[in-house]
Amino acid sequence: MLKGIIFDSDGVLVDSMPYHAQAWVQVFREEGIDVRKEEIYEVEGANHVGVINTMFRKTDKKPGKDSYDSLLTKKREYFMKNSKAEPFEGMLECLQSLKGRYKLAVASGADKTIVNDLMDRFYPGIFDVRITGEDVENGKPDPEPYVKAAGKLGIDAVECMVVENAPLGVQSAKKAGMYCVAVSTYIPPEKVAGADRVFKDHSRLIDYLKGLAMSKDPDP
Repeated sequence: MLKGIIFDSDGVLVDSMPYHAQAWVQVFREEGIDVRKEEIYEVEGANHVGVINTMFRKTDKKPGKDSYDSLLTKKREYFMKNSKAEPFEGMLECLQSLKGRYKLAVASGADKTIVNDLMDRFYPGIFDVRITGEDVENGKPDPEPYVKAAGKLGIDAVECMVVENAPLGVQSAKKAGMYCVAVSTYIPPEKVAGADRVFKDHSRLIDYLKGLAMSKDPDP
């Protein structure tokens, strides 16, 4: 029986990934590493450690021990300065219809400052639990973010459904033993084909979630 739903943030709740990608491209450019936005989308869901390690592997450079925090700080500053992120239309109403019927959590690879800012502005009081990239040792595609979210919700993996939009996030959810639906926000649907169900856009996703809110049989 479905008892909880765990949402990724960027690309699922908030139209924000273009600004994350732009910020990372700028950070890596300053490090002498040429990165395209599309490459950031490919690792969407990973925490900052995962993103930095992946992009540095493109070169013969290695990130210094103290550079993870400094690069994250720069990226956060660029994001907060330039972001024009907005919630996806209809998602707040959808979540309000789910709240009370299911336990709700957000599990994002972004850092705590950004996640809290976006959730406080666009979805205040909605989520019982928030897991950020700084709350885990191993970011997506490792199952830790979703395992930790379920644990804090007080429910088992088989009682959870994950809503994702990124390949690494889908992998994380499935490794955690959870049912996963995905929306292809920024990438082709085949990139998230590992999910149990894939929606081409948010309108279809929201219709599905509203159906769960009204269902007498709370199974995905």
